[in-house]
Parts: sequence; structure tokens; C-alpha cells
Amino acid sequence: MSKLVTIYGGSGFIGRYIARRMAKDGWRVRVAVRRPNEAIFVKPYGVVGQVEPILCNIRDDASVLAAMQGADAVVNCVGILAEAGKNTFDAIQADGAERVARLAASQGIETLVHISAIGADADGDSDYQRTKALGESGVLEHMPNAAILRPSIVFGPEDAFFNRFAGMTRFGPVLPVVGADTKFQPVYVDDIAKAAGLILNGNAAPGIYELGGPDVSTFRELMEQMLTVIRRRRLILNIPFFFAGIMAGVSDLVNKISLGVIPSMITRDQVKNLRNDNVVSDGAKSFDDLNIKPVALEAVLPDYLWRFRPSGQYSEIKESAKNLRA
Repeated sequence: MSKLVTIYGGSGFIGRYIARRMAKDGWRVRVAVRRPNEAIFVKPYGVVGQVEPILCNIRDDASVLAAMQGADAVVNCVGILAEAGKNTFDAIQADGAERVARLAASQGIETLVHISAIGADADGDSDYQRTKALGESGVLEHMPNAAILRPSIVFGPEDAFFNRFAGMTRFGPVLPVVGADTKFQPVYVDDIAKAAGLILNGNAAPGIYELGGPDVSTFRELMEQMLTVIRRRRLILNIPFFFAGIMAGVSDLVNKISLGVIPSMITRDQVKNLRNDNVVSDGAKSFDDLNIKPVALEAVLPDYLWRFRPSGQYSEIKESAKNLRA
């Protein structure tokens, strides 16, 4: 019988790519999510019955334990960018990560891949950084041979970064950003899945890997590249951190007063994160140690941002038509 992997958050942005790769490698895949009815799209990743979404709440021991019954390996992709109700940074990224590792160890599961983030720091200014580090510590406490993958900002068709900012260009001539000089090393989502697959299949050693793409760019440079792809001209306006903090404070307050109905445009914690560069550290294990050549941003971005062009799918046809001679 083929091996079974449980992927917590397996219908999320990164998780779905890992699920697809493991299914292609012949594994049975159990996708543990809060809303399995909204994760039905993962089932065609394999043959009938090979990939199954199931209900799981990462905040609950019994739920997490039930999801890993009979599994040969476990992957934790659960993470949040902003808190909402009971889904706090501590509950999800610290306690949740520790819970998965603790219960996996109790079941004798030897292989665990944990998705963290570059910038994880127990002494970091932001709760996001702090809880990512606490989650890593909790994982390694129970499973010292676990693999921890720390990606920089992740791009791909379902990303919440380029899609969000490309969408914002539709509403005016100015594109506001916070931390225009902050550096990022964008990594393609399927390259992260490749790394996870190598480890799960026993073809790479466990450890902590920092995953970044081939290029390092500032926030402003990334927005300029995006604008080129979507054929739009916008003024990129850098909002100083001081004013961004005030805006985020108001946004957080409105979100709290509305009981979460009105989402925060940007949170104070995100502003704190944007003060720090998000690139692979010197001396860290990386794609090189996995023999993976990461995909460049320009090779993928046009494949999914074309819909934000003024003429959408017809933009290139119109541009070609301009070159036609009567």
C-alpha cells in the first residue's frame, strides 16, 4: 500500500502544491482543513480516493490526532498573516505547530515538514516573527529531525501579494506601499513544494532551509516589475513607517469595533514586519543544498497577472495589431 501523508492546511496556497506533488509521487494524501467542503478542488490531484480533505482544527488535540492516524509523514502548512477571533498568532503559529509535532512524535511518525518563514525570531518586534520562531522551537523540541522550510515572500497564481497589489491599480493613479526600500527574495510556490517533496521522499536531509528565488528586489522594484507585466502606469507612493503605523492602528481599531466584519487594510504587526528585509541569510541552507534551481519571478508573473491588464486577455492582441500596416 502506498504511503500516507497528512497535510495540515493542505488546501492553502502552499499546501495545495505540496498535496499535488505528493499525489503525483504516488502517496495517499489527507488534506486536514477547517472547511473540507471548500477544499473539494484537491481531490482531482490524484486518482479516485487518493486525495481526501478532512475536517481538522489545529487548535484542538483530538482533532489534530485524528487527522494523522495511520500517517507515515506529516506536513504543517498552517499559518496566518493577521489575527481573527480565536485564530491568534500564538494559537496557530506557536501552539498549533507544537501540537502537530508533539502528537506526531507520540504516534511514532518520523518525518515532519514544517512551513515557517524567513525572519522567524523569538526576539522579533512583530508577533508574526515571534510566534513563527516559537513554533519552530516547539517542533524541534518534540521532533529534532524535522525539516523546517523558511520561504521569503511566495508568488504564484493564488498568491495574496501580487494579486492584491495588481488589483489595487484598478482604483486610481497612485499605488501606496509601506517599506518601499525593504528587500525581498520572491520564491515560486511550486519550488517550495519540490523541497518538501524531496524531504518527504527521503531524498534530502532534514534541517532548516531558507528558501528564496534567484533575485533580490526592493518592494518598489517588485511593484515596478508588476506594473510592467500588467501594462499600467502608476505612481508608487511610499508611506513612511510612522504614518503607516497610525493608519494601521486606526484600521485595527475599526476591525475590532466591527467584530471583524471590516478587515484591516494593514495591521500594526504587518507594518513592523515590513521594517525588516526578507532575504536568505548568509550561510543558511538553501535551494542549493537541495539541488533545486529556483524559478525566476519574470518566468511566472505574466502567466497569472494578465487579467489585470487594461484589456485583459486581449492586451497582447491589441498591441500586435498596432504593428500591422494598412
